[in-house]
Amino acid sequence: MSKLLARKRISAVLITQSNFKPYGQLILPSPDGKAFDRTDAVLALQNGIPRFYIMRLHHRGRVFNKITRHNLCTQCLGSLNGHDWFMAVCPPSTASEPNIAQMTVFRIPGNCFIKMEVGTWHAGPYFDPEVVDFYNLELSDTNVVDHFTHSFATRQNLEFEIVD
Repeated sequence: MSKLLARKRISAVLITQSNFKPYGQLILPSPDGKAFDRTDAVLALQNGIPRFYIMRLHHRGRVFNKITRHNLCTQCLGSLNGHDWFMAVCPPSTASEPNIAQMTVFRIPGNCFIKMEVGTWHAGPYFDPEVVDFYNLELSDTNVVDHFTHSFATRQNLEFEIVD
């Protein structure tokens, strides 16, 4: 018989450029022809072949018990369907465990995208609709050679539930 996990509720906050800064960048719409500046995604994709693709995710709910980081690249995610979505993050690190005390869950509107810094721990995207398509920019082999996952279920007997 499997052990029942303790569930911790974590409130989502609306993402802003300033509150997401410790984890990466919030990228908002800008006028065509605008020169590159600090509001654009600053990418680290030099360690392999960039992969830009659409991933179709089916109802993910709002409960998670694992978190992942990538140490070789930044990662960009955004909703194609205009739906709000959620991402749990902990500050970038190369430690074997994320700092739970610094975990934040963001509500991200469907009209922007996020760029996570190299090493940012992340769980998601999570959302309420049945299916949401996301565009994803990472390296072609990120999920094979650069995918470090921490299991809260195994290590701390814990899972998280995102609430508004």
